[in-house]
Amino acid sequence: YYLDLKRVTLDPEGGYLIGNLMYEMVKPFGVSAVGGLTLGADPIAYATALISYQKGDPIKPFVVRKEPKGHGTKRQIEGNVEPGERVVVVEDVVTTASSSLKAVKACREYGLEVVAVCCIVDRNEGGRENLEREGLKLYSLFTIEDFLNT
Repeated sequence: YYLDLKRVTLDPEGGYLIGNLMYEMVKPFGVSAVGGLTLGADPIAYATALISYQKGDPIKPFVVRKEPKGHGTKRQIEGNVEPGERVVVVEDVVTTASSSLKAVKACREYGLEVVAVCCIVDRNEGGRENLEREGLKLYSLFTIEDFLNT
């Protein structure tokens, strides 16, 4: 089964709802930014940033490119974040967490302090354990069982 959460995150109402839920999830971490591997994380980071601004608690979005840009800035991390900032990596669906781990690696290499990974759906296929091996906890709005048992 495939969960196409871009149909939710790229929808105006869906993005608004996800932004609110994700903001409430990341707020306790006291981070300055949220972001993750493009493309799944992009609308989540933007929606979270917009909601945080509306609530008077701005959290910046950032994007992790799959590979460093080949020209211009040659950066892999795009956005108004600087080394030393505390961030949360966001993701739409976590299966094995390979995308999340790639984003975490790029963030750490850039000098960001990743404090957690937050996703919309955890498929419970090893991602949580893979992140724990890297010293990170996974937080999810839903698990796959929430959808399979309805």
